[in-house]
Amino acid sequence: MKKIQIGTTDLHVAPINLGGNVFGWTLDEKQSFEILDAFVDQGFNFIDTADMYSYWVDGKDGGQSETILGTWMKSRGNRDQIIMATKVGGETGTHPVDTTKKHILEAVDKSLKRLQTDYIDLYYTHFDDEKTPVEETLEAYDEIIKAGKVRHIAASNISPERLEASFAASEKNNLPKYQALQPHYNMVEREGYESNYAPLAEKYNLTVFPYWSLAAGFLTGKYRSEDDLNKSVRGDSVKKYLDKKGLAVLKALDQVSEKHNTSQATVSLAWLMAQPHIGAPIASATSEKQLKTIFEAPKLKFDSEDLAVLNTASK
Repeated sequence: MKKIQIGTTDLHVAPINLGGNVFGWTLDEKQSFEILDAFVDQGFNFIDTADMYSYWVDGKDGGQSETILGTWMKSRGNRDQIIMATKVGGETGTHPVDTTKKHILEAVDKSLKRLQTDYIDLYYTHFDDEKTPVEETLEAYDEIIKAGKVRHIAASNISPERLEASFAASEKNNLPKYQALQPHYNMVEREGYESNYAPLAEKYNLTVFPYWSLAAGFLTGKYRSEDDLNKSVRGDSVKKYLDKKGLAVLKALDQVSEKHNTSQATVSLAWLMAQPHIGAPIASATSEKQLKTIFEAPKLKFDSEDLAVLNTASK
């Protein structure tokens, strides 16, 4: 399987990023291990989590996902084969969004302990408190990179202005540079990323790993009317997509998935992979069927007609 280089780093990842938000939330440890084993058995190596996952379970610190991942890597003895990404800065039940140096230095040690590892491959600013100077955040990263705790850094929910300011500060002060970007981007959520962030990905050579790749399940084709919203706990979050554009996207997905004898979700992920700067869409799975959908995406090759159909409907 062709690997993708992250930014200018020595990290190379397979083209799907497994989302770890379900581990310790909708999946217990045993179920999580089954998904993880099946994922790496297919040659994939890139896993995404965050220190805050899943604080909403008990309203406390989070860390459930990292704990399961740490136990899994330890039991399988495969840490050196995994590219592990986790994140810092997001709110939990015990603290607000926080990108201060003090918080990052404390949080990274907690993540390392839960992950049962000496280093994190890719460490994200998950959310930006928008008040801590970007220099302070980057100085914290500089310290933990020099200590060997983190290999490279990346950014997720940061405004374009603060992202630009971070690169300016990195350049001016010889501080680490963000190597990847994790934005909200999919076939029904194009405008925000394509207008505001795609030019920055180009400018700074950022590899892009989109989250909510399947729009909370809408792009699987499971939800086609308000009657379908009770099919899942996520139903309410897709209600907004049941409009003219959303239904046009589903029609295009139906057309292309039927042509290639595959699923709408596979087509949605493959569409993301066909966009500039996209490294690996983030997708979580809670069943073998969902994993199959993910595994098929890198194999799917579109012709110009397919892309025209999908782009026209989703624009």
